[in-house]
Amino acid sequence: MSMQIELRFFASVREQLGLSQETATVPDTVRTVGDVRRWLAQRGPVWGEALAEGRALRMAVDHQIVSADTAVHDGCEVAFFPPVTGG
Repeated sequence: MSMQIELRFFASVREQLGLSQETATVPDTVRTVGDVRRWLAQRGPVWGEALAEGRALRMAVDHQIVSADTAVHDGCEVAFFPPVTGG
């Protein structure tokens, strides 16, 4: 059964995609945050670059920073953003 999730994109990810948020219906094969990332990256070249596996990105589910193997659930919020740097 497919599920709906809320997607949020911040900072350079938002700038690359030209999108800050969207509601998406994900296929049954999408079960983890890493799956969401890979599924979104298949949308096209810009998505693939912004969400590339080798790119350092933080991910959060329902406002908690998580790892790629964290499960997603119907109605959750999944956010992608670059690591915070300072100087």
